[in-house]
Amino acid sequence: MKNEKIFDVKEFNNLKEIIYNSVEKYGNNIAFVIKHKENKKVEYENVTYKRLLEDINKFGTSLYDLKLKDKRVAIIGRNRYEWVIAHLSNLLGGIVSVPLDKDLQYDELENSLIRSKVDAIIFDEKLKDEISEIKKNGKTNLTEYICMSELSGYKSFKELMKKGEELIEENNNDFINAKIDENVMNILLFTSGTTSKSKAVMLSQKNIASNIYALQSVEDIRQTDVNIAFLPLHHIFGSTCLIMMLACGVKTAFPDGLRYIKQNLNEYKVSVFVGVPVLVEAIYKTIMKEIEKQGKTKLIKTAMKISNALLKIHIDIRRKLFKQVLDALGGELRLVISGGAPADPEISKGFNNLGVTTLQGYGLSETSPVICAENYKILKNGSVGVPMINDTIEIVNKDDNGIGEIRVKGPNVMLGYYEMPEVTNEVLKDGWFYTGDLGYFDKSGSLFITGRNKNLIVLKNGKKVFPEELEMLVNRLELVEESMVFGMPDEKDKIDVKLSVKVVYNKEVAKEKYNDKSEDELYKIIWEQIKELNKTFPRYKHIQNFILSSEELIKTTTKKVKRQEEMKKILGQ
Repeated sequence: MKNEKIFDVKEFNNLKEIIYNSVEKYGNNIAFVIKHKENKKVEYENVTYKRLLEDINKFGTSLYDLKLKDKRVAIIGRNRYEWVIAHLSNLLGGIVSVPLDKDLQYDELENSLIRSKVDAIIFDEKLKDEISEIKKNGKTNLTEYICMSELSGYKSFKELMKKGEELIEENNNDFINAKIDENVMNILLFTSGTTSKSKAVMLSQKNIASNIYALQSVEDIRQTDVNIAFLPLHHIFGSTCLIMMLACGVKTAFPDGLRYIKQNLNEYKVSVFVGVPVLVEAIYKTIMKEIEKQGKTKLIKTAMKISNALLKIHIDIRRKLFKQVLDALGGELRLVISGGAPADPEISKGFNNLGVTTLQGYGLSETSPVICAENYKILKNGSVGVPMINDTIEIVNKDDNGIGEIRVKGPNVMLGYYEMPEVTNEVLKDGWFYTGDLGYFDKSGSLFITGRNKNLIVLKNGKKVFPEELEMLVNRLELVEESMVFGMPDEKDKIDVKLSVKVVYNKEVAKEKYNDKSEDELYKIIWEQIKELNKTFPRYKHIQNFILSSEELIKTTTKKVKRQEEMKKILGQ
């Protein structure tokens, strides 16, 4: 079973065609709203689709003037308008765009610049110290350093915009008339690897454009929507989603940070939210906390039962019934899309009960990224939906339960890993990309992910345990902020492992509800709760060992736990 086309959308070959089509269709719509803060004064600047293209052409013309045509340009910084213009200028000019993670350690950043052989970097002023050091060391190929703000000693974004405008007035149309080869590498993307050295994924414009077409065909995104760009744009989930929003004529705002998530949803009247599960859960927990504070938990649960019963006879009163709850998030939130990691089905169910359609999708950097997703017609709690309209997914090397490795074939599958032919050949075989993820299809054709192949814990008796499955249940405990299930080597039986869990407790809950009990007391409370949980599992899945911590688990910037690094830390202690 595949996602069937729900919306009649046009398919484009490259991103230049997508942007030009949006300008033609939505020219006067607002593409971006930019917040300017000076002391306590706040002003909002609206950027139309027409102006967006003008800005891309100005900046891109300047990049060409700097002899960067057919070269490689890195971008690093927080989500902001200048980041978007830099990335789209690269793409609309056929320049290889190399988005980098702003949270990289200095050595990793320098190494990424060397490995990708970039010729220029466009950077956020907050990274001036690192960039200054890189420039001084001279180990990279960099010839141009462009700051997103004005910074002494560097070319500025503003300066390049002005120069580009002058060149266009002088009839310099080289950038504007650039022809795009959609089949060659146009994006070089470093994966936020949870284990080994990061790989650089080579993506073409055809890869991205085909994925945007597939998403537009099934997801209900409207030109009246307001989106907030919370996902980091250096990550393919963030940048592809942003371009999809532009393809649909949507208005996008930029967030002030995780702490201001509720404020930003209210401020911009956000209607569409795309995020990783940790962000989606944060919003949901904010709502539930507010309900609990008002003493309305029981009332809301009863109201949910009534509205769900009415839904069965096609009467939908959810948004009216829960108006007060939804108003706390701006009142307009109607669609939440979660991806990038497994989401707790209880959170999706909770949002859907309130009248906010919550969908899960699945994909990887190597697939540009989405290969599977739910839509408003296909919602199955706990699944990641059905394959996209232009992808074929198969489960291979199945075990007795029908669980096996997920492989995919489609126009969104990467060209390969940059300068890593052996690693590429391990995952790309006869046009199939082998994801390394394990899962199964149910009878209706919905895909369920059970975990990563490399995370699978194999016990001495041959039984297999998916840590992600147990973590989801442990994470539902009130005192648990996050957890990691792992196999602790058994000191007595060297070939066996003990199922263990490391738990990071929630300091806020400990303070509010447990009167700041000591860690020893919290340990006893949580351990008893885990033992109760054990009673709901088959015996071989029982957690036998428990570590409590107040320190956040080591993660990638896309909030995936670096299991190997955590294991080293645990074993070292």
